[in-house]
Amino acid sequence: MTQIQVFDTAIYTWFEHFHKYPEVSWKEFETTKKIASILDELGVTYRTFDDVTGLVAEIGTGDEVIAVRADIDALWQEVNGVMQANHSCGHDANISMVLGALLELKDKPLKKRIRFIFQPAEEAGGGALAMLKQGVVDDVSYLFGIHLRPAEELPFGKVTPAIHHGAAVFLQGTINGIDAHGARPHQGKNSIDTLFAIQQMLHATHINPFDVYSAKLTKMHADGGSVNIIPGKATFSLDVRAQKNEVLLDLQNRIEKGFKKIAEMYDTPIDWEWLDMTPGAEVSQDAADIAERSIIEALGDDYLAPAVVTPGSDDFHFYTITKPEIKAVMLGIGADLGPGLHHPQMTFKKEALLIGARVLATTLKNATEI
Repeated sequence: MTQIQVFDTAIYTWFEHFHKYPEVSWKEFETTKKIASILDELGVTYRTFDDVTGLVAEIGTGDEVIAVRADIDALWQEVNGVMQANHSCGHDANISMVLGALLELKDKPLKKRIRFIFQPAEEAGGGALAMLKQGVVDDVSYLFGIHLRPAEELPFGKVTPAIHHGAAVFLQGTINGIDAHGARPHQGKNSIDTLFAIQQMLHATHINPFDVYSAKLTKMHADGGSVNIIPGKATFSLDVRAQKNEVLLDLQNRIEKGFKKIAEMYDTPIDWEWLDMTPGAEVSQDAADIAERSIIEALGDDYLAPAVVTPGSDDFHFYTITKPEIKAVMLGIGADLGPGLHHPQMTFKKEALLIGARVLATTLKNATEI
């Protein structure tokens, strides 16, 4: 078997394993063990953590560190009528591509160290922050990520040197009205009226139309327990997004002001809590330039695609928000992925794994030569 066949077979084998055995955020125990066993087979040193899943491996020598991050968790969703862990997020592909890059580089002479960060809980929004607390990027100069892209963003055979993710934050709220008999609505405070007011407020919130943003109700529950009881209490959730971090903050402030006005108008208290804020991308042009040159070197000019701007988010960008001195970018791999990320039946062309691993290996090696 040739070296190329060994490389291809290894990546496909790793992917099939991680796809078959998904684990949700913070519970990636077996996934961490499997990655560790692969690293043991490859003779690569690594370290795990006592208080969090995931691990970090390293190859090469020198004072400067180039890093790459792979997220390792799966989603919890309904698949064919059954609630289960599911890698519709594509993180099984990310693990496999990053391991493929490690396999390609581990025996090559390197002028700097390359650190491979296998990070938990991207989908929960706190995995990058947990890794930051472990100090995994304290001495990192360049940081790269990689992710398959939906077909609507990038077709198979194309690779982008930069993904410009948007920012996102979620909200859970409670409306504290008063139950009333259906025949005597004047005696209560109907939480459904307040919910409708919140919906109208969100639709009437306008920011500069040149900025990309959205705010929408994604969950509502109001139930008095009987058809003739007007419900006083309700719970609701919001999904709020913007392409720029400062626009997201503005949107949050406007929503909070709207809640206060609605609460006053209906004389009904509204409590809320913001959850799982994920920052938008802060892309380093230096890092993106390295990635662009590497795509052309590894694959040819025909594979190069422009930067992708997407409303999706990724906690990868906590690394650069927290440590702005790090030059970071995430590469996007076209895979004819459909129907879409997070769809329970998501599929893609597996050959994209080989493309991603090779271009990532070239990118990391070129970064060590800067």
